[in-house]
Amino acid sequence: MGVGVHSGQRVELTLRPAQPDTGIVFRRVDLPVPVDIPMSADSVSDTRMATTVANGGAKVATVEHLMSACAGLGIDNLYVDITAEEVPILDGSAASFVFLLQSAGIELQNAPRRFIRVIKPVEVREGEGASERWARLEPYHGYRLTFEIDFDHPAVDSTGQRVEFDMSKHVYARDIARARTFGFTKDVEMMRVNGLGLGGGLDNAIVMDDYKVLNAGGLRYDDEFVKHKILDAMGDMYMLGKPLLASYSAFRSGHALNNKLVRQLLATADAWELVTFNDEKKAPGGFAQIANAW
Repeated sequence: MGVGVHSGQRVELTLRPAQPDTGIVFRRVDLPVPVDIPMSADSVSDTRMATTVANGGAKVATVEHLMSACAGLGIDNLYVDITAEEVPILDGSAASFVFLLQSAGIELQNAPRRFIRVIKPVEVREGEGASERWARLEPYHGYRLTFEIDFDHPAVDSTGQRVEFDMSKHVYARDIARARTFGFTKDVEMMRVNGLGLGGGLDNAIVMDDYKVLNAGGLRYDDEFVKHKILDAMGDMYMLGKPLLASYSAFRSGHALNNKLVRQLLATADAWELVTFNDEKKAPGGFAQIANAW
């Protein structure tokens, strides 16, 4: 139970196991007739400030942190019953979702995991000069994400600007999951005029004025800003519906560009293939024993 960062609404979330090949499915159980919203690139309906998914008139906003936790823990099949139109923000990171999923226990299913393996580079770009941003997927036997930020803000500039996270070498729950979303006080007023950020505050985001971090406890990682961007990217890439075998790299990307990259990959038929590994030894590092994620 919690509140949505943008809507400020109270919301209850129930996670239930699903059969192999179900994927991750959000279910709006508060509607007169419950509506299922399967996670896919095409279900993304809005990427302003968060990733929102929809099926007809039913929608669920801010799905990226829970999707990131599922990607980081290797959860392929899950029903998410939800009583409102936004996933609770909790502490602004994916750590609470990791804790809840692992406390419930992760069941190894009697079916091979199906991966989307990138076999040709795919890239999307926007802007030029100071406003340039891009995101790219390239072939890689495993899953690696590299992100670089550039915010031109003293509090952000004094931290790490670039991070690489590799599923075979690092631990999602320890290295990425605790990184919180962040925002600037100057943007809060504009967001609230647009009906966003109504449930946001110092207990569920890193908040900065023009010079410094305002949270009493400071940062959880010395590169928490860019690590949260990797957390978001893992959630956005998992909108493919299956785990990726690829190297993702990005400069100043966000939800919109990440979704454009996912759609571009799916539209480029010769850039990817579906694969399974019946022999665990041939699976990339970090994927074979995915349930033991702590």
